[in-house]
Amino acid sequence: MLQSVTLPVIDGLAVFEFGLLSEVFGLDRSVYSDVPAFDFRVCGIEAGRPVSTEVGAQVVPAHGLEAMEHADVIAVPAARVRPAEEYPAELLDALRRAADRGAILLSACSGAFILGAAGLLDGRPCTTHWRYAEELQRRYPTARIDPDVLFVDDGDLITSAGTAAGIDASLHLVRRELGSAIANVIARNMVVPPQRDGGQRQYIERPVPQADSDTLGDVLAYMGDRLGATHSVASLAQRAHMSTRTFARRFVAETGVTPMQWITAQRVLHARLALETTDASIEEIAATCGFGSATLFRHHFTREVGIAPSAYRRTYACAVPAEEIAERELLSLG
Repeated sequence: MLQSVTLPVIDGLAVFEFGLLSEVFGLDRSVYSDVPAFDFRVCGIEAGRPVSTEVGAQVVPAHGLEAMEHADVIAVPAARVRPAEEYPAELLDALRRAADRGAILLSACSGAFILGAAGLLDGRPCTTHWRYAEELQRRYPTARIDPDVLFVDDGDLITSAGTAAGIDASLHLVRRELGSAIANVIARNMVVPPQRDGGQRQYIERPVPQADSDTLGDVLAYMGDRLGATHSVASLAQRAHMSTRTFARRFVAETGVTPMQWITAQRVLHARLALETTDASIEEIAATCGFGSATLFRHHFTREVGIAPSAYRRTYACAVPAEEIAERELLSLG
């Protein structure tokens, strides 16, 4: 069971990751829901000693490292990456003791470097922010680092990628230990999806950019309004009053992708919304979005998003209606 969570902080603390871990585990939601309050403690090398952050503010931990001794989960936020020997030895020792007694270790973003400095990534599958993945692998060559995923669950070790991926990993842990209903309530209150699969990619490799050209803008709007139609470079060039070669060259120059890559990405975005908000079948969504067949739809969706459409839909289902949560919140406020 997940009942107690301790969050150790050190100088160079990243405030977003500190905030998201505190948001998931530190708030008492029992006043308006069935979510139990966690025994949540922020600790530092010394209780009451201010810890610097990357934005010029300070955090003052109420507890010393002894708060880690009996916690079910040790949630390690991101902090400024530094040489392994510069991480506080007392913290590394406390992390090793927590691992030895079977506590769950959860890291957000560069918090993985702290776990690595404690020797807790050796031989383990893990991840971190894609920008730090190469450096983490260089420092800890036996760690099995996957730089493409949002988080990795290896039982008593859960590591997440950058920034918001820490929310996904935290909600995944809540779901795993306490069930979907509780994870969904927390997610709804945070106004985030209940869960993105860990295998979902950290970032979209081919984003859908905007074009500054009025002529090309009209073509993009035409394509976007007719995702279910069949388009060719020749037909789009004719609409833009250009030769096929000129149109293809200008399209890549102004958007960074080919016309077919652009419309495929738009179709995937439209399909994601349909999977999240409708009960339409995979075949119906494939037809509406212009993929032609469910097989082709699954291929493009999985390549762009990193998980299959059916898995994406399952993870975005929510058991607790937003209206019910809002009503409970109003009641709690009197």
